[in-house]
Amino acid sequence: MTLRVIPGLEARLALAEAVAREAGAVALDYFKRRDTLVIETKRDPQDVVSIADREVENLIRARFAEAYPGDGVLGEEYGLTLGTSGFTWVIDPIDGTSPFVNGMPNWCVSIGLLHDDVPVVGVIASPCHNELYAAALGMGATLNGKKLELSPERNIRNAVTGIGANSHVSPATVAKMVEELLEAGGNFIRNGSGALMLAYVAAGRLVGYYEPYMHAWDCLAGYCLVKEAGGWFHPFPTNGAGLTKGAKVLAAGPGAIDDLRKIAGV
Repeated sequence: MTLRVIPGLEARLALAEAVAREAGAVALDYFKRRDTLVIETKRDPQDVVSIADREVENLIRARFAEAYPGDGVLGEEYGLTLGTSGFTWVIDPIDGTSPFVNGMPNWCVSIGLLHDDVPVVGVIASPCHNELYAAALGMGATLNGKKLELSPERNIRNAVTGIGANSHVSPATVAKMVEELLEAGGNFIRNGSGALMLAYVAAGRLVGYYEPYMHAWDCLAGYCLVKEAGGWFHPFPTNGAGLTKGAKVLAAGPGAIDDLRKIAGV
């Protein structure tokens, strides 16, 4: 199969890496003085936001608008700005705001890029761990510059699966997916950041990640990372109105695909 060449992709990857580092440094500064932040709730008491989220998203948007004014941008805090270039940046300024405001290191800056509805760049910065995950279509995936390549030997029975849940999903649904995973011989973690757990799938730290309802800004960067590391993901509806709505998210290393597709029902 011939891989399509996307003009300007390598330059956009380099920009995304630089912006993720810069945004991560700003977010980390806020994290170190989080006791001064005013925390607000959104749709429920577990869904929180602060000035840190908004300031970091504004920074990221400004950098992309300056470099590529024709690109669209979708961010968690300020929604969708349509573009004309065929590229759309999909960003979560701080994924894992709840761990962030509670002093836990499980949060990240997530920057994805779509081209004609396909995830073509994924960059995730984890400032507390000094880690930068980066990938682009056909260019592979790296962690701090080291190539990531998933092993088919790892499966749900000899490795750990990440799971996610939120108030969009019923407690019964969460209980069922945990029960099925455990019955299949697996085990799980949940760290409060879906984007970071997807990066961990790409790095081989987790063998897969499943969440019944996530948004594009939480998963598209991670999806690109997993794919370029040799894994698989369940498609997200990126065309039309589907991009701004939530959907089922599932990504897996090669040895866990069949088991996790069965548990997720896809």
